[in-house]
Amino acid sequence: MRRGPIRRVGVIGMGYVGIPAAVLFAHSPRLEHVYGFQRASASSGYKVGMLNRGESPLKGEEPDLEPLLASAVRSGHFEATSDFSKIALCDAVTLAIQTPFSDPKDLLPDFGPLFEGLSQVGRHLVPGMLVVLESTVTPGTTVGPARELLESESGLSAGVDFGLAHAPERVMVGRLVRNIREHDRVVGGIDAASTARAVELYQHVLTSGQVIPMTATAAEATKTAENTFRDLQIAAINQLALYCEAMGINVYDVRAGIDSLKGEGVTRAVLWPGAGVGGHCLTKDTYHLERGVRELGAGRLDFPPDLMSLYVSARRINDFMPRHMVHLLSDALAQVGTPLAGARIALLGWAFLGNSDDARNPPSEPFRDEVLAAGATVRVHDPFVRQYPGVPIEHDLDAVLGGADAIAVFAAHNAYRGLDPARVKALSGRDHPVIVDGRNVIDPDAFIGAGFAYRGIGRGDRNRHLLR
Repeated sequence: MRRGPIRRVGVIGMGYVGIPAAVLFAHSPRLEHVYGFQRASASSGYKVGMLNRGESPLKGEEPDLEPLLASAVRSGHFEATSDFSKIALCDAVTLAIQTPFSDPKDLLPDFGPLFEGLSQVGRHLVPGMLVVLESTVTPGTTVGPARELLESESGLSAGVDFGLAHAPERVMVGRLVRNIREHDRVVGGIDAASTARAVELYQHVLTSGQVIPMTATAAEATKTAENTFRDLQIAAINQLALYCEAMGINVYDVRAGIDSLKGEGVTRAVLWPGAGVGGHCLTKDTYHLERGVRELGAGRLDFPPDLMSLYVSARRINDFMPRHMVHLLSDALAQVGTPLAGARIALLGWAFLGNSDDARNPPSEPFRDEVLAAGATVRVHDPFVRQYPGVPIEHDLDAVLGGADAIAVFAAHNAYRGLDPARVKALSGRDHPVIVDGRNVIDPDAFIGAGFAYRGIGRGDRNRHLLR
């Protein structure tokens, strides 16, 4: 495989992963130019113009991103484009394209957009190029269908004519730039040369983070497993929250007690309970891991035959939490004598993460669907999410709270932490409005004292209160 220094990089997919990655590549003094590739589609083609004006399409709080983008554009080192023929000008190309599951029960992911991106790369692939999948995929995808597709489209041979690797993104919305710079980077090639080439590429963006080399399939399993473990940790605290509600105690007291042992060198990694898990990663990566072991480990997995996967059980617990919010809402409405059918609900926070505009797979959506099916009306407020298919998103908080029988808090946006009970009650026009806190952002005693029927995730110590 012909090799030379990596000077020009292409990043395919201008989303939460691709934009900050491209911007940071563009700030490397050893790289000459970075292309950000984005389809000219009706839903996302607008990003090309915005990016070339130095404006970020990501409207949540992302420290450093927009200034870095603007300076990269001014310097001429970054260019967004929908002309995929420019792939041929690149020494290395990364792909950061979503890989959702249409139906997790059949363990069949929707690789259509990713394979479309790979096909574009294959059509313009030139000898010596490095191709890196950053998308989270089922273990075995890089050495299997991704390699086959690239070779079929290009007529070249992976590992001989071009390098191929998997380097999964490891970022969290709200800290994208810092995560790319500081998190250790797992890199796995289909062979030693591809791995070495990928290590060279990511050294352009790492500051304190280190590169951890391994095989491509091990890198794929690493990413799916780390998100599966995080999902498992969230499910553990969510289950504990449900237990604490049943026992009439405060899960946050119990959590603080468990967490106190960390000073003794005992790793607890206790996360936080909430109204559900959203986003593109945790809601699906368990299924990528399950599919990988089903395909690569068929006939070799030694596991109790009468047990469901611990990981799938955790996923189901987290999927249950929006329904639990419906149960809390119904219980509080019953306490004030208001039926769910016909109730007016103010849903605060459509994004799945506080102070973010990321509304991919939000737990607010199944909650809204269920209460609408029960005959309630729902108005949604979010200060960051501009639009969402089929769901009107309002940005006037007072208007959404006006006349509401009940308020359901789904995102820990700062805008909801300072809610004044007296003012919210006045806006509702109710003697006993309901508030259900799915993110522990309000003071329950203040709202109970103002006459609200309060319910909160894990707040068994307050969920049985009398009306005042």
